[in-house]
Amino acid sequence: MLAKPQDKDWPHLSLSPSPPSSLFAPRFAHWKVSGFDFRRLFFQLHACLVNPNWKWNKPSLAFFVHQCMMSHELAHDADDMEEEYEMEDGDEDMEELNGEDACSSDSDIDDYDDLNNNKVQDTTAAQAREGKDIQGIPWARLSITREKYRESRLEQYKNYENIPHSTEGSDKECQTTKKGESYFDFRRNSRSVKSTILHFQLRNLVWATSKHDVYLMSHFSVMHWTSLTCTKSEVLNMEGHVAPCEKRPGSLFEGFTQTQVSTLAVKDNFLVAGGFQGELICKYLDRPGVSYCTRTTFDDNAITNAVEIFTSSSGAVHFVASNNDNGVREYDMEIFQQTNHFRFPWPVNHTSLSPDGKLLIIVGDDPEGLLVDSRSGKSITSLHGHLDYSFASAWHPGGITFATGNQDKTCRIWDMRNLSKSVTTLKGNLGAIRSLHYTSDGRFMAMAEPADFVHVFDTQSGYEKEQEIDFFGEI
Repeated sequence: MLAKPQDKDWPHLSLSPSPPSSLFAPRFAHWKVSGFDFRRLFFQLHACLVNPNWKWNKPSLAFFVHQCMMSHELAHDADDMEEEYEMEDGDEDMEELNGEDACSSDSDIDDYDDLNNNKVQDTTAAQAREGKDIQGIPWARLSITREKYRESRLEQYKNYENIPHSTEGSDKECQTTKKGESYFDFRRNSRSVKSTILHFQLRNLVWATSKHDVYLMSHFSVMHWTSLTCTKSEVLNMEGHVAPCEKRPGSLFEGFTQTQVSTLAVKDNFLVAGGFQGELICKYLDRPGVSYCTRTTFDDNAITNAVEIFTSSSGAVHFVASNNDNGVREYDMEIFQQTNHFRFPWPVNHTSLSPDGKLLIIVGDDPEGLLVDSRSGKSITSLHGHLDYSFASAWHPGGITFATGNQDKTCRIWDMRNLSKSVTTLKGNLGAIRSLHYTSDGRFMAMAEPADFVHVFDTQSGYEKEQEIDFFGEI
């Protein structure tokens, strides 16, 4: 997690490089062959199979499996790197494994950590300043340099495209930026927190509600981690049966069992988890149990792609859910009821409400985005420019500009005063732009790729200056 020295609160962003063990380290203890997690692949395949809009054919299925394997190999390579270092320094401790094979699967790493009472420590800011790799990878002991490994990753990584060759025409418009700025300082890489990603396109699973508090999905559990004590605690477990403890009209009193969470949102003391079957589970962090359960739709194509929590003009807590059934729904948590339901021509992957509450950015399974009236759902204008499907959007706090992120590897900045085309196009290094967030003061915008890179742009420079945070792993 990163903290900016100048501005202490960035409640909407927590960075999570996966290997060896920070906030995004997808790990399952079972269903593994040669270290590969087939249970996770099964969940991802299931999520897409229930989507009738997914055009399955041999090439697309082969690419999907290949991408899952590559994601695993990336995290596994880095774990191998670190484990090689650990084994060299811990031979005596490893004898206590009673002859078990010291392979480099994730579960073995966990066993080794437990055996040695977490002997492998977090990477701290002081260690990073002394030259230690922020992920603990011992490059000096390996047969490949960091630079060569980075070069290999850039050459081998295959960006997922729903529209073939969508990245080929995007380079011409992209703005050249000045890299090398330093707006945020590295603070810590925590080994104790392991987040899971079930759908490779949906990454809204980590939220920071303050400079100290991070909430994340880990298997079936929502976990809380605090940088004050570097400890974690379970907030909500959805592996078993979850049912509301408050009686509210429209709430499903029977609740849900084994909810596979596709998206998460946490703001202040309110949490919403969205599921692969359209489930919505709402919890106030200062109250015991779950307050509200509902299902957005019983449609087969029901994945909850994104949730945004906001405060209405009346002061009530609301949230907007974006679904694969082409729907966007608004819920009022003051009365625990759905208050709006808009339908669009294609599955909606992300929605962002303007600071004044009057407009919604709608992006999804279409190159064009939409700007709509938040009260009526009527389209105001289309957003032309992207070449593939979009999965991210964000408003600048000033309410004049906003950003959209796309699988064509670009982020486009739009100005309300002229929406005929985007005013700036920013390019990723590796893959799709999966997440976008502005700081509360609007000074910086963070742009996350699916792996390895987070870009922090200085908005006051016209997005011409950036800090590029470079690591290895899924985000």
